[in-house]
Amino acid sequence: MEPLKDSSNVTRLPGAEDARLREPPHNFEAEQALLGAILVNNAAYQRVAEFLRPEHFADPLHGKLFDSMSRLIERGQMVSAITLKTYVEQDEDVKAAGGPAYLARLAAASVHVIDSAAFGRTVHDLYLRRQLIDVGENMVNGAFSSDVDEMALQQIELAEKKLYDLASSGQIEGGFKAFRTALTEATNAAEAAYHRVGQLTGVSTGLVQLDQLLGGLHRSDLIILAARPAMGKSALAANIGFNAAKAYREEHGEDGRPKVADGAVVGFFSLEMSAEQLATRMISEQAAIPSEKIRKGELISADFDKVLSVSQELEHLNFFIDDTPALSIAALRTRARRLKRTHGLGLLIVDYLQLLAPSGKMRQENRVQEVSEITRGLKTLAKELDVPVLALSQLSRAVEQREDKRPQLADLRESGSIEQDADVVMFIYRDEYYLMREEPKRRDNETNDHFNQRFEDWRLRCEQNYGKAEVIVAKQRHGPTGIVRLAFEGQFTKFDNLAIDGDGPGGPAF
Repeated sequence: MEPLKDSSNVTRLPGAEDARLREPPHNFEAEQALLGAILVNNAAYQRVAEFLRPEHFADPLHGKLFDSMSRLIERGQMVSAITLKTYVEQDEDVKAAGGPAYLARLAAASVHVIDSAAFGRTVHDLYLRRQLIDVGENMVNGAFSSDVDEMALQQIELAEKKLYDLASSGQIEGGFKAFRTALTEATNAAEAAYHRVGQLTGVSTGLVQLDQLLGGLHRSDLIILAARPAMGKSALAANIGFNAAKAYREEHGEDGRPKVADGAVVGFFSLEMSAEQLATRMISEQAAIPSEKIRKGELISADFDKVLSVSQELEHLNFFIDDTPALSIAALRTRARRLKRTHGLGLLIVDYLQLLAPSGKMRQENRVQEVSEITRGLKTLAKELDVPVLALSQLSRAVEQREDKRPQLADLRESGSIEQDADVVMFIYRDEYYLMREEPKRRDNETNDHFNQRFEDWRLRCEQNYGKAEVIVAKQRHGPTGIVRLAFEGQFTKFDNLAIDGDGPGGPAF
């Protein structure tokens, strides 16, 4: 049989002319039985109150009745066909359905109801199906539209966000968790940390002093790593990600299934650098060859052999890079969930927060609201995926105006939301960077001895701070704050543990 075509040249499938086949999914009988069960026994309401809402009913009258019942029950009143009559008898929809007689029929429909929760889940499932149809129709209509301001990829991101929101609203298994269950999970985590190298409960950063202060990067935490430009925040994030991926190790549990014993599968969203640039940095770090020489091809034969050898070692890392620019928080969330589903995920890195775009077609009224949505989205994602999310952030120029240029929490751009949502806030500070730009100049009428003394003091400070960096942990929900001192090799963009010396952080550095 040939498909039928209407006047608008839209192909119709066989049978599509039968309107009964295109009715939105619903079950009026299940809705009536559930409402009747509540009228007969108000305890039935408590079995569906957690997930069922008036808008979930296909019949608006049933939704209105459920709303009235829930309001009365929540106020501690008894609901029955008689007591409910007082509140709805003036309603035109109830009158049209039969008035008090309709309420009596609802109560009678509950005679054979055994499990009201099952009927509630049926009503909820059919609601989700109708919403899914609505999302599909909007996707089709949006794709057919000729709005030049909305690109196809933006429509895809919006559709993904709607599907994610719909999936989230469909999760009805949540609720309270017994404290003994939480205790078991905490004990298992402590036992795993006891047997793990370094004895950490979180993902190791590969930097000993930082791990000691943080206990590793903890699951479901949002960690903010902030710094002024050129401080090395991208380098430190890449170092942490590389160390976690390199340490990744699986072992089989008692049930025979593989589980992560150490390290993590790493997802790196690089909104600023390309994947190739990030890979070049990692090769430079591991091969101890300046990245500039690698980019320009200024390599001798031995260096090139070293680059090839390192590349072969790195290609097996569980390290995944997404370098899509101007990514929205909705698209990032979708891709992160996909990565966890396909490859597993133990650590998510975002470089950097201010380059993310808010979800949806319209921008917020101001940047503070946009960043608030982004940080809330990242924190929610960390909890949903149960992985640490390390997000990089820029600092305001207020740092440059102070004599002591060490960052503070107030220096975070749009600091209110970032500081509030983050579980850990860390800053990078390198005194060497500022000292190299503050070489003393001879002042008017200054003697040679005085100038030479100032210059010598400056030179000594440069020597003392050369190749050193500070990671300032300004906020931590799980433990103390403090300063960790690290080694920094700028030509290799590499942070490392600082060698133990008389005044270094080989002892207590925080």
